[in-house]
Amino acid sequence: MSPEKASDPEKGKAAEDEQIEAGAAEAKEEADAQEARERKRPRIRRKAARTPAGENAPDEAAAEAPAGEAPAGEPAAAQAPADQPRGEAAPKARAPKARAKKAPARGAARAESKAAKPAAGASAKPAARGGRRGGKPVRRRVVRARARYVRTSARKARMVCVHLRGKSVPEARAILAFTPREVARDWSKLLESAVANAESNHELLEDDLIVREAYADEGPTIKRFRPRAMGRATPIHKRTSHLTITLIPGP
Repeated sequence: MSPEKASDPEKGKAAEDEQIEAGAAEAKEEADAQEARERKRPRIRRKAARTPAGENAPDEAAAEAPAGEAPAGEPAAAQAPADQPRGEAAPKARAPKARAKKAPARGAARAESKAAKPAAGASAKPAARGGRRGGKPVRRRVVRARARYVRTSARKARMVCVHLRGKSVPEARAILAFTPREVARDWSKLLESAVANAESNHELLEDDLIVREAYADEGPTIKRFRPRAMGRATPIHKRTSHLTITLIPGP
């Protein structure tokens, strides 16, 4: 045999060995890359399916539970997490606070107490005259008399009516009888008119009446002229007023 023919099988074996080594290296690289990919992937933890209470017995739940978890019948404080290191105490689970139920009879008791208060007050303390009766204000009868276009000024009339407010009818009569002013006669007539209205229209007694209000308002002014010397004229203002008296029954 020639030396060239003898070297051909040797070259073929060497090429086959190189191909095998290259394939093994590629397979190893692929395996390393796959392992690296698996390490980078996040691990997804699947939660255990919750079963409604009462379906599984406590023995079956304890048997199906994996290692490191407490059975479903035990409290949450007894279950320790798997990642917790040894020697550390598990956090205490807070129990839900029980809400106190309101007594249904409380509202009824309040309503009864409110209903009983006005009845007790009405029986113990009678209503005052002119005050409140049964929770409602009692309106006093008011008698009014008015004189219009009285031929006097409002200022002169007010100087007399100031003394009449708050006085009884006999006292007001005495004040007007001894007042040295001409307007006192007009006030006296108006007072007698108010007393007559109270007796005839409202059936009130004269001795029980009190002068509540007495005031004078300005009325229209009558304008006149007086002749003076050298053909001149001087204006004259004749003022009028409206007088009002209000009577109410005394306490």
